Amino acid sequence: MVRIRFQNFKEREPVKILFNLSGRQMVWLVLTLMAMVTIVAVGWVRQEAAAPISPSEFTVEMSIKQIAPRINVTNKNLARELGLSLDVSKKKPVKTLGVTQEELDHAIEHLLGHREATLKYYIIAALALFGLVYLVRLGRPDGSPVTERKTWYPRWPYVAALVLAVAIGGFALGKSPNPMESAVKVFKSLVGLYPSIAVKLGAFAFFAILAVVGNKLICGWVCPFGALQELIYHIPILRNLKKRKIPFMVSNILRGTLFVVALLLLFGIVGGRKGFVIYHFVNPFNLFNLDIETVSVGATILVMLVVSFGFYRPFCQFICPFGFMSWLLERLSIFRVKIDHDRCNECGACTVACPLDAAKDRVAGKAFPADCFSCTRCLNICPKDAIHYEFVGKKAQPE
Repeated sequence: MVRIRFQNFKEREPVKILFNLSGRQMVWLVLTLMAMVTIVAVGWVRQEAAAPISPSEFTVEMSIKQIAPRINVTNKNLARELGLSLDVSKKKPVKTLGVTQEELDHAIEHLLGHREATLKYYIIAALALFGLVYLVRLGRPDGSPVTERKTWYPRWPYVAALVLAVAIGGFALGKSPNPMESAVKVFKSLVGLYPSIAVKLGAFAFFAILAVVGNKLICGWVCPFGALQELIYHIPILRNLKKRKIPFMVSNILRGTLFVVALLLLFGIVGGRKGFVIYHFVNPFNLFNLDIETVSVGATILVMLVVSFGFYRPFCQFICPFGFMSWLLERLSIFRVKIDHDRCNECGACTVACPLDAAKDRVAGKAFPADCFSCTRCLNICPKDAIHYEFVGKKAQPE
């Protein structure tokens, strides 16, 4: 009876993978979990408790110059948030500039919503570390033959990471920081909307490095809104619709065009008004602050989540500026999905499993393939064992 119960226990999916791991892999798992706990603990200790600030502390009798430093934004940023020209007088009481108390309260509340939770950087790093180690060392048991490939890369560790990204990296700690805003804020700094461009560049570099260490790892495993779209796509409905893929050329042209238009508007080259940020009107990360400030933001969240039931990560494909920039950075990825073209017989199994054109483009050897979100779907499907997630410089193993 005890043996039967133990055998049943071993066959449970979360436990089964542990019993299949080699001794070395178990060491990797233990060390990874210890490193994750250490990273989060350091973040917990280092986080600075931000002094509470209430919009009620500020009145329309005060000037932009008096208010902005107290909420740690530039004068131009506050002016833009109030709907004023960036060149407006910063010394006059804002009521003389036509600003009502309600408008001031709303602007300050929105700006305070962008204050970053320092702990979130550490949680993001910990989840990214787990994702990388799982992809490179833990997903496939050492010595497991290709005939057992269906047992490789079980979905539950990936789904668990996505749930944590949404629950903790999203709703628990709020929308900032996140990859999309890190990209946008660099350019906002260049027009004077933030006091230090170095700080914003540092935040963007943090996310960019995680996208390079593991191919688009930050997008595929850690980004809260990306994770939410991924979880919805996982729901087993509309399967016939999911077989249809939007051509990468179409999605990338739209995403890239929006990015260029956004820069032209931000710098005032188009529209003649510096500081106009088009991404503010389609920012789905407001969901994690429960701050649906405009109809367009609410519509973006609703449409993207509904479309996610049938199409893979629509916001990432069509809108996200960091998604576009990280696609460019994929050329530099240190660990990534690699195709052994000597083994590959182009059967198309990976192309069918991939929710985008990423696998198809890599099999075809395209120089600029579609986004790969390191989702693991192609890693346990190849009958020729021609697909691996590994160091870019690693040589293919002979058959």
